[in-house]
This record gives sequence, structure tokens and C-alpha cells, in this order.
Amino acid sequence: MNPSVLLTASVAIIGLLGLAHLILTLRGPKLLPRDPSLKTAMQEAAPVITSHTNIWRMWIGFNISHSMGALLFGLVYGYLALFHSEVIFGSVFLQIVGFVMLAGFVILAKLYWFITPFVASSISLLLYLIGIAMASINS
Repeated sequence: MNPSVLLTASVAIIGLLGLAHLILTLRGPKLLPRDPSLKTAMQEAAPVITSHTNIWRMWIGFNISHSMGALLFGLVYGYLALFHSEVIFGSVFLQIVGFVMLAGFVILAKLYWFITPFVASSISLLLYLIGIAMASINS
């Protein structure tokens, strides 16, 4: 198996999770509170830091920016893995950044999210580590 393919598959998982999260944030009921009164309360409550927004708008913004981060990671690392793999495989810094990002997603998913992102992030991290290890062995 080609290490670049493993890295591409790894970061594609995160990119697809980011895209799915963005779609679920902007469309449909999946990220809405089960209790409709909670959404109303969030729309009526302002955070301590400012009165120019409300908790609901912040919730939507945080979800969108979270999605953007996962998409950006997937796109940048995916592009590098596909077209400039020597950049990732030749840079300990980029390898560590990728590892920390993926490990962070696994930890966040375990502590705060639910089973689907936990399993997907864990698979992504495993593929990433195998790809980095194979590239290291082959060089």
C-alpha cells in the first residue's frame, strides 16, 4: 500500500466529516436541540462577553467554523498527500501537526461528541500513523 494513499484516505475522512457537519449545521434538524424551548432560550440569551450576539448565533458560528477547520485540514493535507507527498513525508513538523490535529479530534470525539465521529476519527488517525510509518520505513 502506498503511504500517500493512506494519508489521503485518512484526511479524506476528516474532510468528509467536516462537510457533513457543515451541511447538518445549515440544513435539517440534526443539530437542533430536542427541546424547542432551549433554542428559544439560546436566541434570547447574550453571552457575558458581548450583547451584540446571542448564544444561538454563537452555536451556529462555532459549528460552521469547526466544519471549516476540518475541511481545511482535509483539503490541505489531502492536496499535499496526493500531489506533493514529499512535503509531508519530508517534514517532521507537518507530520506532528497532522498527528496532533487527528489525535485532538479523537480525544474531543471521545469526551464531547458521539460514537460516529469517534470511530471515524480513530480510523483516520490509524491510517495516518500507518502511512507515516510506512513512508519512514521506505525512505
